[in-house]
Amino acid sequence: MTKRSLEASPDGIKKAKQAFLRKGWTQEYLAGEVGIKTRQPIWKFFSGQPVDRHIFIEICFSLDLQFEEIAIVPQNDRVREDEIVAWDINSLVNRVRSDRYDKIQDQCGTLRLLDITRPIDLDDLYVDVNILEEIASQQWLEISDFQIVHSEDFDRLGLGKIRIDGVPGLKAVERYGKLMILGKPGAGKTTFLQYMAIQCNQGNFQSDLVPVFIRMKNFVEDALDLDELDLMDYINQEFERCNVSNDDLEILLDRGKLLILLDGLDEVPEAATDRAIKQIRKLSEIHYKNRFIITCRIAASEYRFSGFTEVEIADFNQLQIEVFVKKWFAALARNNPDSGLKKASLFLAQLGMPENRPIRELAVTPILLNLTCLVFQAKAGFPTKRADLYKQGLDLLLIRWDEARGIKRDGVYRSLSLPQKLQLLSKLGLITFERGDYFFAESTIQQLIADYLRTLSDREVDLDTLELDSAAILQSIEAQHGLLVERARRIYSFSHLTFQEYFTARAIVADSEQLVPNLGGHLTERRWREVFLLAAQISPNPDRLFQLIQEKIQRFIAVISPSLSLYPVLTSPLTLLASADTTRTLSELLNWVKQKSLEVKTPYKPAAIRAFYFTLALPPNHRIAGNHTLALAIDDKLAGEHTGELALDLALVHALNIALTLTPELFCDRINSLHQALNLNHLTVIETIGEIIRQSKNQLPHQNEEGDSLREWWQANGVNWTVQLRLAIIQQRNIGWEWQLDEVEQKSLDLYYYGNRLLVDCLNSNCQVTPKVREEIEDMLFG
Repeated sequence: MTKRSLEASPDGIKKAKQAFLRKGWTQEYLAGEVGIKTRQPIWKFFSGQPVDRHIFIEICFSLDLQFEEIAIVPQNDRVREDEIVAWDINSLVNRVRSDRYDKIQDQCGTLRLLDITRPIDLDDLYVDVNILEEIASQQWLEISDFQIVHSEDFDRLGLGKIRIDGVPGLKAVERYGKLMILGKPGAGKTTFLQYMAIQCNQGNFQSDLVPVFIRMKNFVEDALDLDELDLMDYINQEFERCNVSNDDLEILLDRGKLLILLDGLDEVPEAATDRAIKQIRKLSEIHYKNRFIITCRIAASEYRFSGFTEVEIADFNQLQIEVFVKKWFAALARNNPDSGLKKASLFLAQLGMPENRPIRELAVTPILLNLTCLVFQAKAGFPTKRADLYKQGLDLLLIRWDEARGIKRDGVYRSLSLPQKLQLLSKLGLITFERGDYFFAESTIQQLIADYLRTLSDREVDLDTLELDSAAILQSIEAQHGLLVERARRIYSFSHLTFQEYFTARAIVADSEQLVPNLGGHLTERRWREVFLLAAQISPNPDRLFQLIQEKIQRFIAVISPSLSLYPVLTSPLTLLASADTTRTLSELLNWVKQKSLEVKTPYKPAAIRAFYFTLALPPNHRIAGNHTLALAIDDKLAGEHTGELALDLALVHALNIALTLTPELFCDRINSLHQALNLNHLTVIETIGEIIRQSKNQLPHQNEEGDSLREWWQANGVNWTVQLRLAIIQQRNIGWEWQLDEVEQKSLDLYYYGNRLLVDCLNSNCQVTPKVREEIEDMLFG
């Protein structure tokens, strides 16, 4: 076996003394650097006497010397070294891994999820992660490089074109001998390290190595005194507990046969950070042949280690989300995995719905995806009041995640209370969102933080202190919560647009006097839609908000169509038919909607009927023509197959729209559809219109006629036949008017519909609006 002690050669002593003089230390000081309580080994070292091998190496390291150049290597030691090389090192690896197998399985084989009362097997939940070899925050870019334009197609999930493809995690580990894996809070860094330890332990990955998993926080806490921090001794104790001798450990280290996994460098208390870093540096440099992987939160990555490659753990992609969700619900279903998979399918289906896009945005990190699954588990659905989910997510990131791991943070940020932290983040959200800034310079966000800090002090605060404190707070917000993220060097954004919107809404609700100026002017801006919804859900009394939206809608229409109320009600379609004048403007359209809804007899809410006929009246090529989702949102009893007068009017408009889109060539292919649309015998409400429609239907040629004959008929009769059909349904049902809207009116119609849709969505968001105001609002919808 390798000699347990070493002694310095005469030439080595000379080099060591020169290095010692350059340092300017005393022997007592050097003993402290090495981590021993007496200077006797130091004296022996410089005297050329045998010194414990471990201490000898530590002394050389502290003096910046290579111990191989200082020590005497006796001939018999060389023989032993050669014997070790010849000996089957794999046998030792297998034996030690076998001795430590149960320890690693117990240490890394399970996960504890927040609010789940039992541990979950790692294999039951683990999802392969991707690694970004190019760290986004280290790119030299400008804000203009992100090319963000907020529109209907804005990529909320990726905040624009800033997503980077990654490589499979295990492939990255195989590629680099020493890795520093960075990531946001809850990104899955610890789970990934545990997975590597288990895979190595079972011989499925790096099968020629022995895994060593160390939580850096535990390493520091287990030391009785900071001066006793010694990572090598800690590893030695771990091995001794598994009956692995120090000699065997020395051989494994010398041959580079350890996979050393150091988890959570950022979780080490500030007082011990420097010594912990020194211990890692010393261990990785002395035993450089071994593989090292360190995890750390990305904003706390100012630590640098020679020879380490820095990479970043990527957010989940769609496939990883699906795999995680299926595993999560199957694992929680215990003895009924089929039931869990059914719920997982329901979860994924609802997550993919357009209205749940903001929730989908959050579910890209394991910590928030786990929370989303947990919320869904109870009711097999997402909460109508999404703000509650976001609040739980913030509570998790701001408080519970560190608490669950027993971590206490230091620094100036810790002096802020939770309400102050929320108030600060709300102000940052509101100011940046109002400006339309999704990305902002580091100097800009630090200035906003400094402005807030001034409000907390009754006295003048030194500018230099403010600058330092604001920089420290920005780093803490990113490192501890991941709510702000450095997207490129000195360019930040909120980690999710949803959080920026939530904090904006929170700031507005907190200052009710700013409700009108902060929200009033943004009703028609689609990027503010989520803020309106969240403000309605957060506010303890949203009545004023609803009244504000309604007032803005009515005022907007009044400005665009000032004579709206002066237009005559369309009570005499026969007069219009005499001149075949069927075209109408936006103002008349809105009046017609009110009139038509009063003519029909249905059990549904009047507002739902108005919404129904509003979209039914639109030209067939309009994007919301015939879209009755808003009517259904007002009164869910409209769901299912329509009957009565609504079904009749729907069928007639459908037939007219088919006719309006036909050409002689299309007529051959779609004549069957036209015949079917005019076959109204299945409807119970036909009245006198049945005969008129039958006459129109009978004028059509038979669908079995030859194509040329059909084309000729439509060429000669199509326009006049369509006009007569329109006049008939106008006369009998007061529908089918041709609304000729100019560009300004078209834009007004879209915004009017958007405003009413927003109002309905706010009402349906499980907010605390009073019954009286709700009734008033519904009475005015499309009214």
